[in-house]
Amino acid sequence: MQALWMLLASLFFATMGVCIKFASTHFNSFEIVAYRGLVGVLFLIGLTQMRGISLRTSVPMMHFWRSVVGVIALTAWFYAIAALPLATAVTLNYMSSVWIATFLLGGALLTQGRNAPIRQQGPLFLTVLAGFAGVAMMLRPTLNDDQVIGALVGLLSGIFSAFAYLQVAALSRAGEPESRTVFYFSVGAVVAGGLGMLFVGASSWNWPSALWLLPIGLLAVMGQLCMTRAYSRGATMVVANLQYSGIVFAGIYGLAFFGDVLPLMGWAGMGLIIISGIAATVLRSRAVPNAPAEEH
Repeated sequence: MQALWMLLASLFFATMGVCIKFASTHFNSFEIVAYRGLVGVLFLIGLTQMRGISLRTSVPMMHFWRSVVGVIALTAWFYAIAALPLATAVTLNYMSSVWIATFLLGGALLTQGRNAPIRQQGPLFLTVLAGFAGVAMMLRPTLNDDQVIGALVGLLSGIFSAFAYLQVAALSRAGEPESRTVFYFSVGAVVAGGLGMLFVGASSWNWPSALWLLPIGLLAVMGQLCMTRAYSRGATMVVANLQYSGIVFAGIYGLAFFGDVLPLMGWAGMGLIIISGIAATVLRSRAVPNAPAEEH
């Protein structure tokens, strides 16, 4: 079930990316971040009131750090998109799943000794690497000599994304509901986007172009809710692997709406992503059936 939550989150985020592509011709990145956060805040206030969930938290610092690392990851990714070819920036950001798997395997080696983690989690780690190889095959990233700084920033975006996802899982262990976790992250997005707008300015609203901001915000908050539930209740390595499915959905959207052409290597990469996700799910269920999500 948690695998389905991550697949649904990836579908929401990929659909949001299509809307952002249309909206980006009228609004800058900071505006999109701010408005998507604002829509999320308003939506979650209504949702939590309907469900009787309080937005008051007993772990404000955990939410603060989740917002900080999330905003740093988002800002670094936007910088990388501006400094690098899009395919390279996206590939570096999707290394977050590799970093998550590395952190989990490294932590298990330190706490459990060498043999057990390698035997139990080693195959899952390999499926994550296989999925990332599929991402690289689909996107075919390139890098020039003058883009080293951009590449380092892109790498940083992946590392901080991994920290953010692990912090999401930690918040769940602390008893925080998904809606509260996503609410405070949305507040952080509003603040970060608003500060950015102070420096780069704001665009004038042109109708009906401004209407793209509403589905962006709604898709973002729905994707965040599904992703938060997947990371908080599922096997972290499996969920990290299934996150690559967003590239598959984005590739399908590119073919359907933007006339993109996917070469044979790209189709092979898409197949590898799908196979690695299935393999990770099967391996986890067979090796540790009905196990709770990992502690972080």
